[in-house]
Amino acid sequence: MTHPQHKTDEAVEQHGSTVLKEVSVYDAIGMRLAHDLTRIIPGQFKGRLFKRGHVVTEADIPSLLDIGKEHIYIMELGADELHEDDAAIRMAEALYGDELQLSEPHEGKVSIKSTLLGLAQVDASIVEAINGLGEIALATVKTNTVVKPGEPIAATRAIPLVVPKTKVEAVERLAAEYRHANAGAAPLRVRPFRKLRVGLLTTGGEVFNGRIEDKFGPAVRGKLEAFGSEVAEQRFAPDDRQTIVKEIHYLLEQRYDMILVTGGMSVDPDDRTPGAIKASGADIVSYGTPMLPGSMLLIGYLNGVPIMGLPGCVMHDPYTSFDVLLPRILAGDIIVRDDIISMGYGGLYRC
Repeated sequence: MTHPQHKTDEAVEQHGSTVLKEVSVYDAIGMRLAHDLTRIIPGQFKGRLFKRGHVVTEADIPSLLDIGKEHIYIMELGADELHEDDAAIRMAEALYGDELQLSEPHEGKVSIKSTLLGLAQVDASIVEAINGLGEIALATVKTNTVVKPGEPIAATRAIPLVVPKTKVEAVERLAAEYRHANAGAAPLRVRPFRKLRVGLLTTGGEVFNGRIEDKFGPAVRGKLEAFGSEVAEQRFAPDDRQTIVKEIHYLLEQRYDMILVTGGMSVDPDDRTPGAIKASGADIVSYGTPMLPGSMLLIGYLNGVPIMGLPGCVMHDPYTSFDVLLPRILAGDIIVRDDIISMGYGGLYRC
């Protein structure tokens, strides 16, 4: 294939110890691309047209011209440099841990994805240290984010086409130091959820006497089942402290993994639930959270079993303090006072 404006001259650029040769697409037949080439069709498609290492054929020339590529780069790396894809792969391999898998590199990026439903664990100090190195990037979800199979929790990225090896080696050192200090745990990992059998106690004379339909049961069941756990038994009690205490003790005797008590969590005189949970012998971590909705939630432990008093918002709001704490308990965390205090930052959920 020829072209009236075809130039055969090669342009050679030196970037550190890397040599980039700019070659006309008409002279590129049989040569390998130095990097991925992206095609964009506004509103329809954005993705890789040709992969790094692709051997250019005569049939490729129209497609290259369609994306504005009249020249391509042939690259010769220096001994102290890495291609963007290789840099992203090495960073991801150093950082990822249990229950994660890596995507193929694409334009200098590797995604780190969960293989199961679980709780993402991300060390923020490592993320900041890596991003402080320059020329490379690590983007992640926040720690304790719920992730599903196939969802990414992080992505590594090389900013320029060529990265100094020293940058990636620094990432590898940071990751190795973290693993050494944390019994082999990786800076990025996912913890699976335990399957718990939960005892549910719904309080309130209006429900106990059949005046209104119970709405708490279906809402709580749905949230638990979404994580693979179940309500093993639901019981009902009027607004009477001693009756509520008795029912809590009954659920404890059944050896359920968690006890949830719904209703009667406000400051109204008829609301007996917080006092009953305390009277049952539970060690109260907190009655109240700095999060909206869900500020009236109570959490404690009764003989080592987590027990929560759930406010009414759990029935109708899609995301409350219960939705923050439940996944952590299912992942095996013991909730302490500092966990509750930290919920205020970012704790205003705007529906």
